[in-house]
Amino acid sequence: MVQFSLLINGLAKNISTKNGKKKVDGGKEAADALAKEAKKSNLLSSSPGYVSVGGSENFASAYSKRGRKGENQDSVIVWENFGCQEDMIFCGVFDGHGPWGHLISKRVRDSMPCSLLCNWQEALALSLYSGESLHQFSTWRQSYLKTCSAIDQELEQHPGIDSFHSGTTALSIVRQGDVLIIANVGDSRAVLAATSSDGNLEPVQLTIDCKPNLPQETERITRAKGKVFSSSDEPGVYRIWMPNGETPGGPGLALSRAFGDFFIKDFGLISEPEVTQRNITSDDHFVILATDGVWDVISNQEAIEIVSLALDRETSAKRLVEHAVRAWKRKRRGIAIDDISAICLFLHPASSSSQGDSLSCYKKSADTS
Repeated sequence: MVQFSLLINGLAKNISTKNGKKKVDGGKEAADALAKEAKKSNLLSSSPGYVSVGGSENFASAYSKRGRKGENQDSVIVWENFGCQEDMIFCGVFDGHGPWGHLISKRVRDSMPCSLLCNWQEALALSLYSGESLHQFSTWRQSYLKTCSAIDQELEQHPGIDSFHSGTTALSIVRQGDVLIIANVGDSRAVLAATSSDGNLEPVQLTIDCKPNLPQETERITRAKGKVFSSSDEPGVYRIWMPNGETPGGPGLALSRAFGDFFIKDFGLISEPEVTQRNITSDDHFVILATDGVWDVISNQEAIEIVSLALDRETSAKRLVEHAVRAWKRKRRGIAIDDISAICLFLHPASSSSQGDSLSCYKKSADTS
């Protein structure tokens, strides 16, 4: 396997200066090479299943189930040893919408990890070259901002994907050692399960659902001349609308942040992620990343209880998704079930005997219909 230190050294040697600005060449090729190597080694997967690596404290279970609205527009990805770093993992869930949503979801899923890794590597290489010290969180935040901006621009110009009335959310986490970096675009949600002071398991919501009626989102949208309101046929569902209160080809968008959806981008919709961090403690057990198909029918508390009661970690994500399917049938009768996807990222080994000495392992779940 290509060593990370060699990649950084190679990047640093390829720094060029143009118009007085430093630039790193070859980062994308290095990141793509790492992705190909990770797939061969069963460290990267975009299929439901689980990823477990010997010597790592991470264990990730992923599952996705198509709803009753057509093709599954959700997608997931797990990349252990992210960037050839033994203490890093990348996890992401993506929820497409619109006629081309399934293609956009997969496109962003496939683009984001490599693009993020490339931008992060460039930041580190430039830091080595200049001798400057970069703060861990600020490095990741700037890398995410650059990545998401570039991906959205590429979508707009993509000749084979129509993203004018279609788009996707994107929720991802990078674990680096004892730090979680969380980046959210849209209304998928990350929830941490932690032991409270009284010894009970409690949920800690790590993200906000980026909806148009959030005060800070509404302010940005109205500054851009967009409008935020819920129509009489959808009370309580707030959407972004064009200045005349209409949108061509359908209703407004019930998200305040998304990739694509260029019909409303000039009126307050952005693809900029909310980026936060959390230091992992011994009281933190696992993180759930899930699309709104879970959170529309299951509370944060219910979700962590469902996962914590799973018979094994391998099936935890599937168990959560199946509970959500049953909740849809019970709570939303007559409404088509949404696509539902989840990743459960466990932060500590279950036991030294069961996982500590395991080999790199990926196992695919058969039922994803």
